[in-house]
Amino acid sequence: MDEIQQEQPVKRTRRATSAKVSTDAAASAPKTEASSEAPKAEAGEKAAPRRRTRPARTEGAAEKTESAGAPAAESQPERQERTEGREDRETRGSDRDNNRNERDDDRRGGRNRRGRFRDRDRRRGGNQDEQEPEITEDDVLVPVAGILDVLENYAFLRTSGYLPGPNDVYVSLGQVKKYNLRKGDAVVGAIRQPREEQGNQRQKFNALVRVDSINGQTMEEAAARVEFGKLTPLYPDTRLRLETDNKKLSTRIIDLVAPIGKGQRGLIVSPPKAGKTLVLQAIANAISTNNPEVHLMVVLVDERPEEVTDMQRTVKGEVIASTFDRPADDHTTVAELAIERAKRLVELGHDVVVLLDSITRLGRAYNLSAPASGRILSGGVDSSALYPPKRFFGAARNIEHGGSLTILATALVETGSKMDEVIFEEFKGTGNMELRLSRQLADKRIFPAVDINASGTRREEMLMSPQETKIIWKLRRALAGLEQQQALELVLSRLKDTASNVEFLLKLEKSMPVPQESDAE
Repeated sequence: MDEIQQEQPVKRTRRATSAKVSTDAAASAPKTEASSEAPKAEAGEKAAPRRRTRPARTEGAAEKTESAGAPAAESQPERQERTEGREDRETRGSDRDNNRNERDDDRRGGRNRRGRFRDRDRRRGGNQDEQEPEITEDDVLVPVAGILDVLENYAFLRTSGYLPGPNDVYVSLGQVKKYNLRKGDAVVGAIRQPREEQGNQRQKFNALVRVDSINGQTMEEAAARVEFGKLTPLYPDTRLRLETDNKKLSTRIIDLVAPIGKGQRGLIVSPPKAGKTLVLQAIANAISTNNPEVHLMVVLVDERPEEVTDMQRTVKGEVIASTFDRPADDHTTVAELAIERAKRLVELGHDVVVLLDSITRLGRAYNLSAPASGRILSGGVDSSALYPPKRFFGAARNIEHGGSLTILATALVETGSKMDEVIFEEFKGTGNMELRLSRQLADKRIFPAVDINASGTRREEMLMSPQETKIIWKLRRALAGLEQQQALELVLSRLKDTASNVEFLLKLEKSMPVPQESDAE
């Protein structure tokens, strides 16, 4: 124990000596070594006596201050160089930003656009108007004709009907604006015959390179057309006679209870299996027979394929159909292009009759294909889906200075579907003629199953002579007190005994005398 106590002071003295040596070395070393040995010196100072370490600590701090101040004094020129370099870099960066902004301005069509970016936005697509293709001497032109269908950014000539097909012809918007083309125009022109060396590089659709005629007119005459919306509509005043043969009672009874005029907007309201297709065929054949100057169009939407074939073989007119196995977009496309074609003919002063079967199915198709508006009516009908069928049906009108568009559309009722009821109620008050068929009469096999008391035409006196109007009103008064079946059977029995409606009315006037006061009323 005594030896250990004697050795302890010796160890403390050695530690103090080593601390002093390390402090002197740190003071005489360079800046980097002083900074690295500083922790060692501090550790030595803690172990050495306080009175011996104060001078070393003061000298080391002074030398550290001198060594730290020297680089600060030496770095002033370097700091100026760094500042000038930073300013140069900022100047070059701002120049690059300005050049980038100018390029963006050129690409976006700004005021300072120039160079190769001038027409880039036009070449990319979008809302640009493509120029008409140029015809060279080596090109072989092939004639083509079709119905123009104008879409959002392009147009097509439908060469195989009213639906898109593989042989359609592409039409640029520049040509549409240049020749004042409208949707539904019958365009005759030419396309460039593809060359054999093109091979797989051939485009999917051939482009129209020349326009020869528009609806049978020259380009100058077609440019002077009046738009359909600017034509003045009037009440129908020219009658379309449907009576052809004395044995065809359906058309004869329609002439009596619901006469049809040029420009009529009529609804044929029918439940299923009531004979509406037969009535529609009879009306179409009667119009084509008695009024050959009228352009007849039969539009079948969501119809059975066999019904389409039957209509094409029995009707002497233009049959436009979209069967029920096709998507809803095809139904709407056919209907829109057909009504636009009818409008173009009316603009030229023609009389057009469109028979639609049916407007209820057309409303269903628009309800499926139209984007949802968020406002749903009863039956699951979107409120925006009813506007396109109304626009179709509302196009019927009698034009003031010639031309008319007559639309007769069938509407389904008593189907058990709430949607069909909503669609019918929306169109119920829009027409000016209504022919209602009865399911009860059809079940009893009484054809044509016409509900006489529920059928009629607004302003029918404008379609008939005053004498004929008086006799028809007498018949109406007499039939109003009878039941549905009795009234129809009475009229059918009288029609079978006469050869024409004129003979029927003359006999009716003699057998049903009415006081003069009621006639005046």
